[in-house]
Amino acid sequence: MRIDRFLSHMNVASRKELKVLFKAGRVRVDGTVVKDAKFKVNEATVVYVDDEPVRYQTYFYWLMNKPAGVISATTDPQKTVLDLLAPADLRDDLFPVGRLDKDTTGLLLLTNDGDLSHALLSPKKHVSKVYRATIAGIVTAEDQARFEAGLVLSDFTAQPAQLEILSVDEAQQESQITVEIHEGKFHQVKRMFHAVGKEVLTLERLKMGPLALPDDLDRGQYRALTDAELALLKAN
Repeated sequence: MRIDRFLSHMNVASRKELKVLFKAGRVRVDGTVVKDAKFKVNEATVVYVDDEPVRYQTYFYWLMNKPAGVISATTDPQKTVLDLLAPADLRDDLFPVGRLDKDTTGLLLLTNDGDLSHALLSPKKHVSKVYRATIAGIVTAEDQARFEAGLVLSDFTAQPAQLEILSVDEAQQESQITVEIHEGKFHQVKRMFHAVGKEVLTLERLKMGPLALPDDLDRGQYRALTDAELALLKAN
């Protein structure tokens, strides 16, 4: 491929800005200054810009701790999860894998890998999602049994879900729980609790398949997936 395409794909600079870099002799390959934007390279080539190595990457994977108040979408009149990315990390082909409601927080994967996204979201794969929630009301063993049996909602029957009661505050009439589901219907966790006469006050996703929300990733922050995390996702 052309070297200007290589560098443009890697978000080094715009085509217009790259012309300036080439003209100034700030681009090198194998120790040789490259001033021709049509110079041919391949995906294994290491290109140096201002002595910083640039390696070609086809797919990108960002693990985000989504804050409340942003939309899980690529474009929206309101603030989206892509608006949280630094300019150097933002790409036109990135998208969130699935969606979290505007007020839901926690683990969200952003990528441009359509095959991985399909594998994680396909109903046939039954990829689990674990959420932590604050519930208005006292969650009971009866609720746990109903979740485990598979709740009948207005338009579908939810697959069996594992509901764990972490704590109950009798005075505040609130419960802390985790719930593991194996599908991802619209507003599913909220609808499941509504079906047992309770409401979700806060909701945070902790896990998606083998991927867990890191303890050291603050709300609104993101980082690249590690090689180990990516391997687990692809093997799942």
